[in-house]
Amino acid sequence: MIPTYRLPDANRTVKLARRPNGVPIPSDFEIINEPRPLLADAKILVRNLYLSADPVQRGWAANPDIMPIGSVMKSLAVGVIVESRLEGFREGELVYGHLGWSDYVVVSPEALLSHIPSPKVAAACYAGVLGMPGATAWLALNQIAPPQPGQSILVSTAAGAVGSVVGQIAHAAGAHVVGLTGSDEKATRCVDRFGYSAAYNYKSADLPPILAAAAPDGFNTYFDNTGGAILDHALRSMARHGRIIQCGTAATAVWNPPPTGWRPEREILTRVLSWTGFNIFDNAARFGEAIDALSVLLEAGKLQFDMDIETGFEAILPSLEKLFEGRNNGKSLVFIGEG
Repeated sequence: MIPTYRLPDANRTVKLARRPNGVPIPSDFEIINEPRPLLADAKILVRNLYLSADPVQRGWAANPDIMPIGSVMKSLAVGVIVESRLEGFREGELVYGHLGWSDYVVVSPEALLSHIPSPKVAAACYAGVLGMPGATAWLALNQIAPPQPGQSILVSTAAGAVGSVVGQIAHAAGAHVVGLTGSDEKATRCVDRFGYSAAYNYKSADLPPILAAAAPDGFNTYFDNTGGAILDHALRSMARHGRIIQCGTAATAVWNPPPTGWRPEREILTRVLSWTGFNIFDNAARFGEAIDALSVLLEAGKLQFDMDIETGFEAILPSLEKLFEGRNNGKSLVFIGEG
């Protein structure tokens, strides 16, 4: 299910113009028109269709070892193969992976996370629930803290691309799932759409008594996408031998110099907590396993997922701002196949 797209003669690219100071802003980048790239042996030429905006891009743009000034903005994307010199990859098939913010890209298989010869759902899904967000939710939760019936599980950014899937997986396992999110509307969506037992707007809620009432015996698992003050409250609300999955740190814009604040060591010690970081790109070998499992649920209508899709190359930079301001409703994508 591939949307109609055009094959422009030129290649629009978004390049890093300067190192962001905290949250990236449009002036940190420049849009440049370049010639359409030429295909090399053992590679494929991809026409990008859906470009992804993700919190991890802040870290990529801040790291000179990952992104030198002047390089194309590193990004996940879904694209269609328009020419191939790689065995097993044919024109017209979809791919998903590190394709960058551009119309075209020439890549080798190492850049790809998924190859989709015959898509069964909308192409955009392969950048969302069947892409990095869905795989992150599935693998992080099931590897580190597999949900069990009767457990209490807390999730931050609960209506987001990762958190919404975490909530549904935990709910399906019989857990009592509580979500924290940034608006009343998103909290309502968590309960009505994503299987949460309860959800709260952390910006207006008095979290200590709310969390105590939501899980009187403490939370067995906290799936953390934010860090910051929400993590502080969660640590004080954990059950003994609870597990924390550190999947994101969106609440902190700048890490140089490292921020200092409340020390969590005593809570970790006295509650005997396990605190584990998760990076999806360290688990690429299991990506297909996660997508296969999620595909079964999605095709059966048992998995809900929101996508916030803008259209037009000019929407790429505003989409990143929108993401970091929390104004997106679901996975942030930009469709650029129209021109």
